[in-house]
Amino acid sequence: MAQTTTTTLNDQVTTAFEQTAYFALRSQPLFEMIADVRSTAQSHNGSGVQFTFYQDMAQQTTALTEGTDVTAVALTDSKVTVTLAEYGAAVITTALVRGTSFLNVDADAADIVGYNMADSMDKIVSGIANGGTHVQHVGQTSRGAIVAGNIYDAQHGRKAVARLRTRNAMGWENGNYMAVIHPDVSYDLRNQAPTAGVTDIINYQVQQNGAAIRAGSIGTFNGIEYIENPRAGLIENGGASNVDVYQTLICGRQGLAKAFSRAPGFSEEPSIVFGPVVDTLRRFNPVGWYHLVGYGRFREDALDRVESSSSIGAN
Repeated sequence: MAQTTTTTLNDQVTTAFEQTAYFALRSQPLFEMIADVRSTAQSHNGSGVQFTFYQDMAQQTTALTEGTDVTAVALTDSKVTVTLAEYGAAVITTALVRGTSFLNVDADAADIVGYNMADSMDKIVSGIANGGTHVQHVGQTSRGAIVAGNIYDAQHGRKAVARLRTRNAMGWENGNYMAVIHPDVSYDLRNQAPTAGVTDIINYQVQQNGAAIRAGSIGTFNGIEYIENPRAGLIENGGASNVDVYQTLICGRQGLAKAFSRAPGFSEEPSIVFGPVVDTLRRFNPVGWYHLVGYGRFREDALDRVESSSSIGAN
């Protein structure tokens, strides 16, 4: 008896395709929020923006003498200049791929471009923030000497807080500082014995309406709100014997400044750009992102960095 099977009708039996596209695993950008000094009153458009701040006068502790005029003191100031630069990327889809793909390629391309925009800008800001002059090397005097056992613990956070407060760095909410910590380093911090002062860091979490104040917040401990994110600085093979070096950035307000053009057509935030289609047959659709912006360290004294290894690091 002849049977009709998938073998006899093999031209009709094919693999089905899910029409919802999925994307690579993504981490949430976060360094942008550290750049809390923004250009709000520019005199004119230019290739950069100069920020000016006054220095405080020295303390005057000597009593005045009757009949003698006070000696005037000259005010002094400092400046930070942030240079603007162009950033961007684009992809082009063809008419053939749009007409033959079972997915909405243009919409998916826009999604990928949008994430690339946020991802790229966050990497730029991260590099600037982690380039500050105030740094602790756990157990060592230089990055290149860090070995596998030089892991981050609570005392390094406490030391960073002391250094920041000694430099009069302004805190964020409730006077706390903010740390961007890599998940590998966060593991080491939370894995300490209770005698080290960390039992369960989540117990110290600052919450508002039942939710963490910032995405990725694992808690506030010893004056630091820790934000866990894989975007925290990581220098592969940066230590001794190719040990990976992690950068935990602990910061107060006004550590970073952001400058941007206020000319028509530009904005504080990057923009998605569609088109224009310029080829003769209108076959090529470009989509990309563009930003004219600059970042700079505004107050070095508001930034402190701890460089360490991790017990669960790749190297």
